[in-house]
Amino acid sequence: MSTKEPTEADILRPINTLTKKYFILYGIAALALVAFLVGWAYQLQKGLVVTGLGDWGSGGGSTWGLYIGAFIWWVGVAHGGIILSAAVRLLGMDRYMPIARIAELTTIGGLSAAGFYILVHMGRPDRMVTSVIGHYHITVNNSPLVWDVTVITAYFVLSATYLALTLRYDVNRLRDQLPDRFEPIYKIMTIGYTKEEDKVIDRMVWWLAAAVIIMAPLLLHGGVIPWLFALLPAMPAWTGGIQGPMFLSIALMSAIGGVTIISYAFRRAYDWDHIITDDIFRGLLLWLGFFTLLFLWFQLQFVLNGVFLGPNAKAISAEAKLAHPLYQIAMFLIFSTLVYIFLQVIRPSLFSKKRALLASGVILTGTLTEKVLFVVEGFKHPVFDIYANTPGTYFPSLIEWASLAGTAGLVALLFLNVSKLVPVVELHAVEHMRGDHAHGDEATEPEVEA
Repeated sequence: MSTKEPTEADILRPINTLTKKYFILYGIAALALVAFLVGWAYQLQKGLVVTGLGDWGSGGGSTWGLYIGAFIWWVGVAHGGIILSAAVRLLGMDRYMPIARIAELTTIGGLSAAGFYILVHMGRPDRMVTSVIGHYHITVNNSPLVWDVTVITAYFVLSATYLALTLRYDVNRLRDQLPDRFEPIYKIMTIGYTKEEDKVIDRMVWWLAAAVIIMAPLLLHGGVIPWLFALLPAMPAWTGGIQGPMFLSIALMSAIGGVTIISYAFRRAYDWDHIITDDIFRGLLLWLGFFTLLFLWFQLQFVLNGVFLGPNAKAISAEAKLAHPLYQIAMFLIFSTLVYIFLQVIRPSLFSKKRALLASGVILTGTLTEKVLFVVEGFKHPVFDIYANTPGTYFPSLIEWASLAGTAGLVALLFLNVSKLVPVVELHAVEHMRGDHAHGDEATEPEVEA
């Protein structure tokens, strides 16, 4: 591990550096997004029928498919990211401070991708105005779509506020080293700023972090999103109180995996081995193992409850889930990753950053597969067999696959653009690693008095 002391110049390197690899990556991400936009334009012209989504059986086996599965997955990544950042601030997990802002930006990117999926799956974007905004006071009482929009919007505002407050400190103190071409943006970000507000901002960020932790099991990925599925009695593959904890565990798994991959990319690109250290990757891997273990336990609870319940709709849906090859592959990938994490705890020499990177990629693949199957299989075994004799299967269309690549490109573009505007590692993290606790000590005094 490097013993080099981190400096302000280190965290400003992404802003002040332009390389050929950056432009290549930017081009790939932009191309993926454009390919999806072209496919979406074709879908707007021809209708959702081009995706193969339709009624149960008759239109392709499922009215929801990869669009909704990926929507849930991106929401999970977003919610898990802000929970990770909030835990760093709220629980004093100082070792993870260098990746706190990366987790926050992951939240913004994930929510943007999830919101995009809502627009795409509505068929016509104008319905967002006519059906959601225009009649919000009516539809909010009984529409899952409106609840999705409400939760994502509220969480986006909360996360953006959370991020903006922490950026004010950095931009003000690093202003002389930031590029002049973005001066108007920096002025807006620090409008009305005074050093006296630092203590207030620290307190506000602390309370926002506390709100995130409290809301996570109630209104976020442990609450509203799973409730929209779990409270539908006609869909036995979705019902059950276990869905909330399972959704939350998947969110944290996916977020940790995503943050690990993004952190590794920044570390390698900008020689941040002394900032995003091996110790951080080891810790993330252990947390990934913990939430993976919880997820597999929740899966076991759900499956056992279905298989041994008796010859009814829930038993049939549980047995079908167990028999699906993609479900088996997803669970094998996730379980194998858990085994590796357990073994590297016993024998630390098995740890490496590349293996942690691979484990994160496997987890993201497994959780995405599980979420898409959760959505699609949920339509296959309803308590009413109105389409039982109607042939039809579902497989994601090219446009749906393009949507996955496009939203990943959207998130990548967010990081590529933001990294040229503001530091993606907090100045507080550098100050803490150098042992400069002056600001931090001042900030904690009001909390003790309160």
